[in-house]
Amino acid sequence: MIKIAIASDHAGYTTKEAIKDHLNRLKYTIEDFGTTGDKPVDYPDFIYPAAKSVAEGRNQYGIVIGGSGNGEAMVANKVVGIRCAVCWNKLSARLAKEHNNANMIAMGARLISVRQAVGIVNTWLDAVFDGGRHVCRLEKMERLSGNAFNNCNEYD
Repeated sequence: MIKIAIASDHAGYTTKEAIKDHLNRLKYTIEDFGTTGDKPVDYPDFIYPAAKSVAEGRNQYGIVIGGSGNGEAMVANKVVGIRCAVCWNKLSARLAKEHNNANMIAMGARLISVRQAVGIVNTWLDAVFDGGRHVCRLEKMERLSGNAFNNCNEYD
């Protein structure tokens, strides 16, 4: 069974709970890193542990939600091995997986509806990494974070 980390700040709490309920109905295994309500909190306290759980392999994917999703993605991307994309519609979610092999997505609860967020999650989870020309690009990205790969030519 696919294991998914989920986390939010106060602005994303309601959307997080709706996504969590949806994924539970679909029989995904969910690990909720908080927050537990709409009281103002600092999103790094919840997003970073969720991202670490994905990078360490305890969860296969991660979903983080805030007001805009931008800060959440920035925090998640501080963790080596995380490729977190801000998604605002189904196309951005599909391309995040197909082209960037995103293992996390971030969404903004103040920018999209709960229904849209659920559709984005479904699209992203259903998408498959295309591989091919995108592999070398991901390897170059990994080198930027100190993870060396030698499988691609600088001019590919």
